[in-house]
Amino acid sequence: MEVEGSSKKMLATQEEMVENKVPIPYRDQCAYLLIPLNKCRQAEFYLPWKCEIERHSYEKCEYELVMERMLQMQKIREEEAKLKQAGKQGGSIPLIPKTANA
Repeated sequence: MEVEGSSKKMLATQEEMVENKVPIPYRDQCAYLLIPLNKCRQAEFYLPWKCEIERHSYEKCEYELVMERMLQMQKIREEEAKLKQAGKQGGSIPLIPKTANA
């Protein structure tokens, strides 16, 4: 399943996420990494020094998604600024009229 505007694909299906009780806010493109992380956490009684590899890979995936969204938002803002500048230059009435000699 492809997510619009993202380079990552959904690797975990809805059925897998429901079966593994992944909370709805966490059902994103990184959910396929959250499933084994949560299993490891439960098996290791949530000890913070356990499951480091799984946690690191999940957090890296989430970080990459956030950075991707930030770049997309930056591009949108730049496009809006260009449109705003083009609108100001083309349709405004100059305060100082141009003379024939200038």
